[in-house]
Amino acid sequence: MLSRNPSVRSCFPAGFSNSSLDDNGQASRNSSYGTSPATATPSWSQPNSSSRACRTDDNKPLTCAQMPTSGADLVINNPSKLPLPEYASALRVSYQTHATYHHPNNKDVNVSSATPVQVVDKFLPDPSLAIPRPSVLPNALPRVGSNRTSTRLTLYAPLHQAAMKGDWGKAKEFLNIHPGAANVRITNRLETALHIAVRAGHIGFVEEVVKLMSVSDLERRDKSSNTALFVAAASGITRIAEVMVKKNKLLPGLRGNKGVTPLCIAAQKGHRDMVWYLYNVTAAEYLNQEDYIGLLIATITTDLFALCLIQHNPELAILRDSNGETALHVLARKPTAFSSKNELGIWEMFIYPWIYVEPVTKCSYPSGMSKPCHCDTNQAFIGLAGRLWHAIQKTIPGHKAVCRKKLLHMQAIVLVKLLWDQILSLEDAQITDILRIPSQVLFVAAEFGVVDLITELFQSYPDLIWRVDEHGRSIFHMAVIHRQEKIFRLIHDIGAHKDMIAAYRDKNNHCILHLAGKIATPNRLNIVSGAALQMQRELLWFKEVEKNVQPLYKEMRDSNGRTPRMLFMEEHAKLMKEGEKWMKSTASSCMLVATLITTVMFAAIFTVPGGNDNEKGTPIFLEATSFVIFAVSDALALFSSVTTILMFLSILTSRYAEEDFLRLLPQRLIVGLTTLFLSIAAMLVAFGATFCIVLSQRLAWIAVPVAFIACIPVTLFAFLQFPLLLDIIQSSYGVGIFV
Repeated sequence: MLSRNPSVRSCFPAGFSNSSLDDNGQASRNSSYGTSPATATPSWSQPNSSSRACRTDDNKPLTCAQMPTSGADLVINNPSKLPLPEYASALRVSYQTHATYHHPNNKDVNVSSATPVQVVDKFLPDPSLAIPRPSVLPNALPRVGSNRTSTRLTLYAPLHQAAMKGDWGKAKEFLNIHPGAANVRITNRLETALHIAVRAGHIGFVEEVVKLMSVSDLERRDKSSNTALFVAAASGITRIAEVMVKKNKLLPGLRGNKGVTPLCIAAQKGHRDMVWYLYNVTAAEYLNQEDYIGLLIATITTDLFALCLIQHNPELAILRDSNGETALHVLARKPTAFSSKNELGIWEMFIYPWIYVEPVTKCSYPSGMSKPCHCDTNQAFIGLAGRLWHAIQKTIPGHKAVCRKKLLHMQAIVLVKLLWDQILSLEDAQITDILRIPSQVLFVAAEFGVVDLITELFQSYPDLIWRVDEHGRSIFHMAVIHRQEKIFRLIHDIGAHKDMIAAYRDKNNHCILHLAGKIATPNRLNIVSGAALQMQRELLWFKEVEKNVQPLYKEMRDSNGRTPRMLFMEEHAKLMKEGEKWMKSTASSCMLVATLITTVMFAAIFTVPGGNDNEKGTPIFLEATSFVIFAVSDALALFSSVTTILMFLSILTSRYAEEDFLRLLPQRLIVGLTTLFLSIAAMLVAFGATFCIVLSQRLAWIAVPVAFIACIPVTLFAFLQFPLLLDIIQSSYGVGIFV
């Protein structure tokens, strides 16, 4: 039996036609050489048979003439000028009495003798190649490696490079020599030049190559089953997609890898404009329910918020994706979609209330995904005043970023309302099923702090406050566990019901105060910097929960016999040690700096700039304004640094009891950091004044640049230490995290 060799394409027996080759040039599974020991000699290989037309790897004719008898020369015409080594290794002719064109690396062919080869073209034969006379017919034709693929890659390398670089000039020259090459797969990933240009984002190249391709050619797929439009959808360049869809309207309906549509992949990548375009050109019959819910989930995940999609297809509110989740489940895990101070800087928090965004009540953006950021003036501003305020807003630093965030917050709230309104139209059992499976929406939202979603659900379905999870915990218990102060604040809105909810105990017999005694999860603990401030925040949480429960809860014991206070001390013992270490390290570093400033400032007052009058002993520049500035700033720096030393010394000698982390230690740290900042600033002012006194006679202009340079370290210190200082002040003296 002669087994087929899928790698052989250059020369094949009769009955093995091109139709037996797949699109990658491989033999199909149902093709076979169809020879057996009784019929091993193909008709075309009989001695002195007439010439037969075969094909080379580049699909050009190859003539096999005068097939020799045993021992005669094999004459081969090679009009395609295929390089001999590739040519030789690709040709396989095997029969009982005639020679086989054989490559020496194929050791599985047993031969007894060999005769030379005569090649009729400009290429000389490889001396290592010969025509052997087989003594034993091999069981299988030897497989060819990647010779055919390597030849194709080499031949089309210029086109590949031109497509990657977007060089249409060179590509056009190549296509003039090789017509039809635009439709050939020229990479190992079976990509055409169009795939490559689309991936590289060369719009001009794509426009030109599309003109040369037929409608069906645009549907060619790469090794991952992706069309060029699918690649364009993933890249997000809308113009490229427009060029291809204009020529072939069916492209948006052709699915890519894993059966994903171009529209869905664009949504998953977060390409807003591409989603809008494909949403409008993709026919409805190309999308099923799984596509629509997948699209909705993808737009929520990437902050596109498909308001139109849910308005036009309200049934999507109750559909589940491949993970069994509804859109409401996804929103419950997305706190960044809702207003949060944690994601805003100091400046952004300041201007946030002043930026007016047009209310989002319906889908007015044709994309159906997200309305553009149209920030307008408050409706109270009209006429000239309104236009003036609108112009002023645009000049505010960070205006666009804050505007977009505020718009996204509003869209997320509207989307929650649209989804919840559809869910409320169901029966109670169906509502419960949606809220509980696969995870409980309420408790997921409580874990991530999505207070807007919970508030919306409570307003129309108040009974939800009594719901508990599988551990017997309410959303307020979850808020305490995950330290979500916004959720816990809602307990003040339920009045007397809070005592009943606070009485709930979980499976470990923990009341809500026990849960406050457990240490927070790392992601919530690291909201503030420094172990000491983390300890302070944990104490604030424990105190706040303690204020909202009845006194008897303080002495309740869990399954292990521990009261809430005992559990708190046990859970936070390590954090207290780390807080003590952090405080002492900070105090030591700051005290060292303050000591240096004290030393320098104390010495400077006795070595005044310009010296003293020899007769009176008074400073020579006593009447100069610069000297007065020097004297005042020197004294201020000295006194501030001494105060800093005393404050940090008291921190080092503190007892570090549990309650000290709540007020005493933070207060001393605030005073110490403030006076240290003042001492550094005053020291630099004193230096600048001294510099001006010394050089005022000859270099009066030097005062301005010196003053500017002196501001640099002060500003640097402020940027590095002020956030920490503000955090301490806010937690110690501010309105509190629960207000």
